[in-house]
Amino acid sequence: MREIDQAMIDRDARPLLELSQTSKRYGGVRALEGVDFACSAGSIHAILGENGAGKSTLIKIVSGVVQPDSGSMRLDGQDVRFSNPAAANAAGVVCVFQELSLMPDLSVADNISIAGPPTRMGLIDARAQRRRAEELLASIGCEDVNPLLRVRDLPLSRRQMVEIAKALGKRPRLLILDEATSALTNADVTVIYEVLKRLREDGLSILYISHRMHEIEALADRASVFRNGRHIETFPMGARSHGEIVELMIGREISAQYPTRVTRPRPAPLLEVRKLSWENRLRDVDLSLGMGEIVGLGGLDGQGQKELLLALFGVLKGVSGDMLIDGKPALPSSPVDAKGPGRRIALIPEDRKTEGLMLPMSIAENLCSASLDALSSGPFIDPGKQDVAVAEAIRQLQIKIGSPADPVATLSGGNQQKVVIAKWLMTKPRIILLNDPTRGIDVGTKQEIYGLLRVLADAGAAILFYSTDYDELIGCCDRVAVMYDGAIRVELEGDAITEQALIASALNIDTASTPALEHAS
Repeated sequence: MREIDQAMIDRDARPLLELSQTSKRYGGVRALEGVDFACSAGSIHAILGENGAGKSTLIKIVSGVVQPDSGSMRLDGQDVRFSNPAAANAAGVVCVFQELSLMPDLSVADNISIAGPPTRMGLIDARAQRRRAEELLASIGCEDVNPLLRVRDLPLSRRQMVEIAKALGKRPRLLILDEATSALTNADVTVIYEVLKRLREDGLSILYISHRMHEIEALADRASVFRNGRHIETFPMGARSHGEIVELMIGREISAQYPTRVTRPRPAPLLEVRKLSWENRLRDVDLSLGMGEIVGLGGLDGQGQKELLLALFGVLKGVSGDMLIDGKPALPSSPVDAKGPGRRIALIPEDRKTEGLMLPMSIAENLCSASLDALSSGPFIDPGKQDVAVAEAIRQLQIKIGSPADPVATLSGGNQQKVVIAKWLMTKPRIILLNDPTRGIDVGTKQEIYGLLRVLADAGAAILFYSTDYDELIGCCDRVAVMYDGAIRVELEGDAITEQALIASALNIDTASTPALEHAS
């Protein structure tokens, strides 16, 4: 038998990444405090915690985005301190952040090779660059993405896959994924699972941040919980129950995740949609929504759910069919029209970073941006009205901030999402459209949003709620309209909203055992 080198054993047993007594503060806010952390090569290590727990600061320090105030870091036994992300990349540490780094007006191929394009005679070799992009995209199951397309012309899920391909092109030793699957379709997530498992077998160390526990269970070997800037515990996956993990994350016993749903007679329609169509994405959609109802939109991603929300908010041009509010024609011609006094519709968009917030501007400015008319006296904003409205919005949604004057970019992801929701609630909407509003936020903030939706519905709002999470649709909604190929095929109501029924309906499977209200195709 071949004699094994003891040095090799020692090297393999040694953590690839080690942090010791690492701390970071932003002004008076403690982001990390005395953190000790380690992860090994050939493993997938999950990082768990609420938004604001310190996860993002941890990976920003590891990837060279920010510098720690104190502490040390070792990579493969060597002391390191990365002054910028390029230095981290050169050492084999690559991070895929939740906020995409792609340049929208460049092609997919340009983005993938932006840091080191192949050259020929001193010039970029476009053919080699395209081939490289094709190979990397194929390695993650994205052969359908044309490398010559501009990134802005891709849907969010495909942009996320391009970001992952770009990261793998840097040949990392340590790959950090920050909510990297939050925008992906279920099919893409399955492919990424296999890619990550293959990378683990090849000896990579993967730090994986996700708020989706089923992903953590499917992938991770170990998990570390952070809370309030501190490392609480590291354990092998399977050693802790869901309830125990959540208690470690939030520091208290978790109550029921979803608010109690009271069965009541279906109200008269506030919003009615009849034969709504748009290009080949929406096909004769019929839907009603009553005051006090939370109606879910289900189905596989990309079946027209997002286009329906955009059509109802006046974003899409060329929409045909009828939309009635209080029985009167009300199809909006623009978002300004939709949020106006005759309709009072609000849309919580899919991507808070690019569609919901102006990141360099203050929290107060973002909160007031959709309701300036109500806060103005003549042509000028009334500072007194603004201060009162901002304070009330922050109180209502329990947004954790330093000062309303701070840039909204300084907030955690969950608090940024609360700002987006609060911004639109300040318009006092009657109809609220939500496009996957809990994507990439922690379990505690999700609970707060679920409770808020029920409070708003009980106060008379009509809510249309698209979610890619079946548990949310089951736990939050009075009815669920399942879309397939641009049309609503099935409605599920009350106790008929089950995971089995949602999956069968999403696949357009006709099951006699599914108690549902069939829509005419």
